[in-house]
Amino acid sequence: MKRFSALFLFAVFVLVSLPTVTSAASLYIDPGMSSLNRGDSISMKVRLDTDEEAGECVNAADVVLTYSDNIEPVDISIGSSIFNMWVEKPTINKVDRTITFAGGIPNGYCGRVIGDPRLSNILTEIIFRSPGFTVGGSDSTTAVIEFTDASTAYLNDGRGTKAKLTTFGSLIELSSLPSNIPINPWKEQVTADDIPPEEFSILLQKDEKAFSRKWYIIFNTSDKQTGIDHYEVIEEPLAQFGSFKWGRADAPWLVQRSPYILNDQSLNSVIRVKAIDKAGNEYIATIIPDETNRSYSTNQILTVFVSASSVLILLTIIFLLYRLYRSRKMTAVSNEGKEGEINTEDDDTQNQDYTQTNNEVNDYDQHI
Repeated sequence: MKRFSALFLFAVFVLVSLPTVTSAASLYIDPGMSSLNRGDSISMKVRLDTDEEAGECVNAADVVLTYSDNIEPVDISIGSSIFNMWVEKPTINKVDRTITFAGGIPNGYCGRVIGDPRLSNILTEIIFRSPGFTVGGSDSTTAVIEFTDASTAYLNDGRGTKAKLTTFGSLIELSSLPSNIPINPWKEQVTADDIPPEEFSILLQKDEKAFSRKWYIIFNTSDKQTGIDHYEVIEEPLAQFGSFKWGRADAPWLVQRSPYILNDQSLNSVIRVKAIDKAGNEYIATIIPDETNRSYSTNQILTVFVSASSVLILLTIIFLLYRLYRSRKMTAVSNEGKEGEINTEDDDTQNQDYTQTNNEVNDYDQHI
């Protein structure tokens, strides 16, 4: 229900409005028929067609595919998709044997561009593999991939009108013989891909009505070869900026999706987002929040408090040591003064004794 509501709103709020039409759009799987030996793989493209003569444009689709239990989906690529906005990226549910996705394109898809020799109507590419050996399951030699009735396309008419939709699935004849040389065009495509994802920018946002007024980032890019596999995010404290080694094995990159709520709400971090494609190629986008948006974090306040306390304690210790030094110095000076007075008294006593002795000697001489 959430997927339907989101997609409906996406289809309604578009920039270009066209008159309501009732012509038939179609979803189909390419190739419609194929054959596989045991262990081989095949790439199946989900495509969208519109009635170009009637001027039909489709700006969104909600697709649900089912597949039989004698075939296995192993990967999905949206690198060649005409959709650049996704409500739900392609997801494989192996329990229910379904593949679902919902997305759209602003202004809609109105058919092949005149002069373009390619079929540029791919929504997604699914890689299926015929199991090399199975125990149990279906004994059928025909694998079926088809759209369910829940699949929907929306016209680009400004009202989110459902298009009259026709769907065409695919049949795969499964051989009981193993392939002499395993065929895996997807693996070859991934191996040949040495081009990184497209460059992109990170948008820093804060909304009064979203994410409890917390700072978050929005990011998105594409990879026209094998498609984006996932994104990773890292928040580097500004205090470490320039000293952090991005290539190190323990770099704290986290696999995330857009939008991403920042851990550092004080914005005192360098934010990096890494886009990685199916072949492992990567592109890293960086944003440094503006100083006007930064605030003191709890850690910063704690650091300032600890630093100030340390300085105060150090000054107190220095003051006490100085007081102790002054006290000892004054005591030493006082002791020296007392010793000087004692020495003076001794000298006076000695002089008096010497004078008395001289007087006694003189009196004796006179008596003689």
